[in-house]
Amino acid sequence: MNVNVNEKNISFEIGQLIEKELVSEGSLPELRKEAFETFQRLRLPENKTEEYKDTPIARALQKNFTFQAAPVPGKIKPAEFEIPNFEANRIVFINGFFSKEHSNIISPETEISIVPLKKALSEKNALVLKHLATHADFKTDALTAWNTAAWSDGIFLHIKNNQVVEKPILIHHIQDASEAEVWSVSRNLIVAGSSSKSTVVEKFDSRGKANHFSNIVTEVVVDENAEANYYSIQNDAGNRFQYNLTQFYQLNHSRVNTFTFTLNGKLVRNNLQLSLDGEGIESHMIGLYLLDNDTLADNHTVVDHKKANSFSNELYKGIMDGTAKGVFNGKIYVRPNAQKTNAFQANRNILLTDKATINTKPQLEIWADDVKCSHGCTTGQLDEEAMFYLQTRGITKETARAMMLYAFAGEILDHVNHAELKDYLDQLVSERLHKNFWL
Repeated sequence: MNVNVNEKNISFEIGQLIEKELVSEGSLPELRKEAFETFQRLRLPENKTEEYKDTPIARALQKNFTFQAAPVPGKIKPAEFEIPNFEANRIVFINGFFSKEHSNIISPETEISIVPLKKALSEKNALVLKHLATHADFKTDALTAWNTAAWSDGIFLHIKNNQVVEKPILIHHIQDASEAEVWSVSRNLIVAGSSSKSTVVEKFDSRGKANHFSNIVTEVVVDENAEANYYSIQNDAGNRFQYNLTQFYQLNHSRVNTFTFTLNGKLVRNNLQLSLDGEGIESHMIGLYLLDNDTLADNHTVVDHKKANSFSNELYKGIMDGTAKGVFNGKIYVRPNAQKTNAFQANRNILLTDKATINTKPQLEIWADDVKCSHGCTTGQLDEEAMFYLQTRGITKETARAMMLYAFAGEILDHVNHAELKDYLDQLVSERLHKNFWL
């Protein structure tokens, strides 16, 4: 009973913060008001809420945050978190605020346009008015409703029609928690024009020991014949609590490749949703989570096939150590008009201790009869016979364990097709395995 009271209290406190934002914010007042009313109705998800039953986010926020002070810009410098040899367009957020000072766009304006979201709204940009808050459904999720009602900053990224953007676009989220708790709410809209090709990388970092929370919603529209590659690198060594919703909307013959790497953090909730609203669409969702100590990472994915002749493939793998907890919930919907759909989903996990846990739930809902769909999950420990075989060849037990874990994770890295990014991720994974799992 006390848990419910606490959850209602934190919802009330956040509701007060949202109300203040409504008073001070002039953009899209009707939409923000509707989202606020939705948040008040839904409240933060309780333990009995099906989509959050394994991730007590309301309790975590109640326990770890006061939400007394408004978000303020930090003083941290992004250079210390740079990816080696990675030449990219840089969009930097510090404590949820866009930092023009630290951002740097190197691609020509003929290829991409990057504008602060509030400025794009004030200029009545047609694409922003058409797509913002159209694809990410705030009416069924309280955290998305919170974001829609009270986002304080964000960017509008437009990849122009028929353009191949050679340089990746790095969206860098940095939290400065060196002095006090930090929380932020930010919003992004990305439109990949028809027949364009681009790579976007989201990276999360922080400094300081105080708790910090971020609520980030990103809508990505992928127009006809476009290709969008999207990476999320979560390697935050701090006490980061975060909610991310990345909502893709795909049109005819578009292609999307998503990569989610959760290597660190305190509580991470990733909602990745793909709406395939066209024919001839191809979508790939690849994920890896390496968890230790008491980290909780929850990956919820949705692939919604709405039209015929499309293909989706999903592979998520996890390694859990200590008392870490992983959650995977993957849904595939095949609508009545989506005949000739091919959809595949797999989740594979290794538990290294008796106290580590994984809750996995792959789901298929099919309303069409001419389809090829499959899903499955596996959970276990390292193969003792394979370990013994390697040791009989003169390999130490520790090295044999390392080889098997790296091979397990390496299947995910094999899908990364950007050379410098692959080298960086390979280094991160190797370091994490050496530090936490091999010894």
